[in-house]
Amino acid sequence: MNRFPMTVRGAEALRVELQELKSVARPRVINAIAEARAHGDLKENAEYHAAKEQQSFIEGRIAEIEGKLSAAQIIDVTKLTLSGKVVFGSTIKLINCDTEDEVSYQIVGDDEADIKASKLSVNSPIARALVGKIEGDEVMVKTPGGEVTYEVAEVLYI
Repeated sequence: MNRFPMTVRGAEALRVELQELKSVARPRVINAIAEARAHGDLKENAEYHAAKEQQSFIEGRIAEIEGKLSAAQIIDVTKLTLSGKVVFGSTIKLINCDTEDEVSYQIVGDDEADIKASKLSVNSPIARALVGKIEGDEVMVKTPGGEVTYEVAEVLYI
């Protein structure tokens, strides 16, 4: 089985969602199905079909989350040796060498990636270019807008 990296926060978020689905959403949809069945003819019962569709979605999501958690290699970045090297889970402060703009990103697993929250997938072009670099290194990244050169200003293990 292929294992894929996930941060501690990402795993915890999945566990919370899984618990919510199992303890709240699943019982709610089971009650909705029972209530819709009580209304009689199931062939023309829109409430029943909607509840069954919702149940299918919930069960699929539960299976998906359980699969992701079982295949995850959970990495606690706070327990890594502070070497100043960019690794999975680290937070990197970058300075654009052309504009002097500063940005900060955390390198996370594919499922945790959210550019609006400054979380980059470990498989993204920027993250692939950054992994293994140390503070002070310059990194050229190919972006849709062209090539951009960043300086690694700081690497944090938070």
